[in-house]
Amino acid sequence: MRKALLMRYIISFLLTSAALPALAEVPRVITDMPPVQSLVAQVMGDLGQPGLLMDKGANAHDFQMRPSQAAALQAAELVVWIGPEMTPWLDRALDGIRGAAQLRLLSAQGTYLQAFGAAGGHDHNALAEDAQTHEDHSEAGHAQDDHTEAGHTEAGHTEAEHAHEGTDPHAWLDPANAAHWLGLIAADLSRLDPDNAATYAANAAAGQAAITALDAELTTTLAPVKDHPFVVFHDAYGYFTSHYGLTTAAAISMGDAAAPGARHIAEVEAILAQGPICLHPEVNHDAKLIEQLAQATGDKQGAKRGAALDPEGSSLVAGPGLYADLLRGLATALADCAAR
Repeated sequence: MRKALLMRYIISFLLTSAALPALAEVPRVITDMPPVQSLVAQVMGDLGQPGLLMDKGANAHDFQMRPSQAAALQAAELVVWIGPEMTPWLDRALDGIRGAAQLRLLSAQGTYLQAFGAAGGHDHNALAEDAQTHEDHSEAGHAQDDHTEAGHTEAGHTEAEHAHEGTDPHAWLDPANAAHWLGLIAADLSRLDPDNAATYAANAAAGQAAITALDAELTTTLAPVKDHPFVVFHDAYGYFTSHYGLTTAAAISMGDAAAPGARHIAEVEAILAQGPICLHPEVNHDAKLIEQLAQATGDKQGAKRGAALDPEGSSLVAGPGLYADLLRGLATALADCAAR
C-alpha cells in the first residue's frame, strides 16, 4: 500500500513538473571596468552577478586578460562596456567573438558627451529628468559616433601645448550619464531575459533614485570647492568638474601615458606658486612627481597635498555600491583639501 501511494505521488509530481514552464536563465554578463560593473550589478540585483574583467588596481587603458577571463568573455551573452576609447584591449578581444550582444555606453543614444578640456554646458538641475530625456545632450561638434582615438594623439603639439583632443571617454563621472545607463542596461537585459523584465526595470528605477540622492549630497559637499581650483595628475575629471561647477587649474600629465616635459612642469609650478592650491595624486600613478611639485612650491604658500583620486574605482571593492563610493570619494578628497 505504501509503495503504491509513493509511486502515485512520484508520478503526480513528475506530471506537475512537466506542465510547469522552464525557469528563464539569467544572462551571463561581462563588464570592462569597476564603475560599469557596479551599475550592471545594481540592475541585476539578486538575479545574478555580472563579471568584471579588470583586476583590482589595473589600468583601464592597458590591461591584459588572463585565459580564464578570456574564457568568461567567450561565454558571455551580454558585454557592457564604455567602448574602445577607454578600454581598447577589449575591442581587440571582441573582434573574435560573435555570439554576445554588446552595449557600448559611450556611443549609446542619449549619453552626454563632452570634449577634453570642455567647460561643459550640461544642465544638471533636474538629474532625474535627464535620465529619461537624455537624447538631446550631445555637445555641438562632437557627434555620438565620433569616438576615435584622436584624444590620444600627440603629434603636432609641444609639451606645453599638448592636451587631449576629441571626446573624453570618462563619461561615468557625470552621474546623469550613470542614471541614463541604468535604463539602457535594464532594457538590454530585458530583451535577453523577458521573464525578469519587471525586476530589471524596478532595480534600474531604484538605482536612478539613489543616484539622484547621491547627486544632491555631493552638490552640498562640493559647494565650498567651487572657489578653490585644484591640480590633478591627468586630464580625466572634465565630466565631474563640469557637472558640479568646479575648476581644474592644471593637469600635470595631459595624456594618459604622456610624460610631462620640463616646460609644462614649470607652468604647473607657476600655477601652484599662486596658491594655496590643492594638488591631488591619482591611484595607479607614481606620486613622486606630485611630491616634488609640492616641495618645490611649499605647502603653505603653494601646493596643499590632497588625497589620491581614483576616477576609475580601481582601488575600491567591486559591487553595486562601488559607483557611489567612487563619486563620494572624489568629492570628499576635494572638499577636505579645500577646507584646510
